[in-house]
Amino acid sequence: MRDVLPELLDWWRAGETIGVGTVVATFQSAPRPAGASMLVGPDGTAVGSVSGGCVEGAVYELAQEVVGEGTPVLERYGVSDDDAFAVGLTCGGILDVYVEKVSRETFPELEEIAADIEAGRPLALVTVIEHPDPAWLGRRVVVRPEGVVPDEVLPGEPREGASRHGLSRSIGSARADDAIHDDALGLLASGHNATLTYGPDGERRGEGMRVFVWAFAPKPRMLVFGAIDFAAAVARVGSFLGYHVTVCDARPVFATASRFPEADEVVVDWPHRFLQAERDAGRIDPRTVITVLTHDPKFDVPLLEVALRLPDVAYVGAMGSRRTHDDRLARLREAGVTEAELARLSSPIGLDLGARTPEETAISIAAEIIAGRWGGSGERLMTTDGRIHRDLV
Repeated sequence: MRDVLPELLDWWRAGETIGVGTVVATFQSAPRPAGASMLVGPDGTAVGSVSGGCVEGAVYELAQEVVGEGTPVLERYGVSDDDAFAVGLTCGGILDVYVEKVSRETFPELEEIAADIEAGRPLALVTVIEHPDPAWLGRRVVVRPEGVVPDEVLPGEPREGASRHGLSRSIGSARADDAIHDDALGLLASGHNATLTYGPDGERRGEGMRVFVWAFAPKPRMLVFGAIDFAAAVARVGSFLGYHVTVCDARPVFATASRFPEADEVVVDWPHRFLQAERDAGRIDPRTVITVLTHDPKFDVPLLEVALRLPDVAYVGAMGSRRTHDDRLARLREAGVTEAELARLSSPIGLDLGARTPEETAISIAAEIIAGRWGGSGERLMTTDGRIHRDLV
């Protein structure tokens, strides 16, 4: 939804009704992840994508029907359909798409949610997409961490005390609220979307109710240390991939915003001191990636001492030749860094793409980060077997 939110909000503010199709589950080689959305506007305009072109036509027609009739629909598209080659995914994937109509009446909290997302305030939006009781279908709750909720409890059979959980309203029962609150916070912490299954009243071992959770967490962070040409290219690629990019260097003549226009912030500080401060402030999380491009032992050794001892980050990579790498490892061992800690270091940084230019090297680094996130091998797909799209590691 994040990608189509500006257009959705514009139509919503104008009092229009919009058809919205959202991927809520994927199987096998589905081309778009859970959470990808497509809008069908009041003028017939289509915005966004749920499959990269495979089933957009079918979803477009279904969205128009849902807008007219008002009842949400959960539809499965894929090779399991009799008409797979007509409306399914000929690549072999399967998508569950939830189609609903959105307006001021059906989604009154949209503007508030959009403001939170724009400001980087974390929240999880939970929608009932399947239930044996039609009255539950389409109900929403907003889950915020630390019990922060709007003063107003929104419609939807609210129960007394619902807001103690950080829910904007009740999904329909205390048991369901309790289960959804805990699970949604877990997804919010990891920053990814998912469909969850419960019994009709929120029983954890039951079936019958499915809810989809959009986890709107702040952007993951990419910390780029070393204000060199390669850093500018890495910052550019990191921004393109959706990271909040910080470039840090102790030399003010090089660490300037004009040299790194794609970075969200440029910091002049000793790299290890800055990373320690970010750690102490709680701004490093399991999605954070760290790239060390300093090429200077007086910077990168103390920095890597801090980085490799962080309890949990997604990636730590350091640039340099194999000779530089061997020298760096020796210095880190002398500083007391353990073999287990050293094993977390990706050095020399990046995948073997034969990269030479800063831009090519940035692609090599990004490819290694992506492979680590999804468990990819880095090999050419034409030489591998099995699934192309993988689950989050």
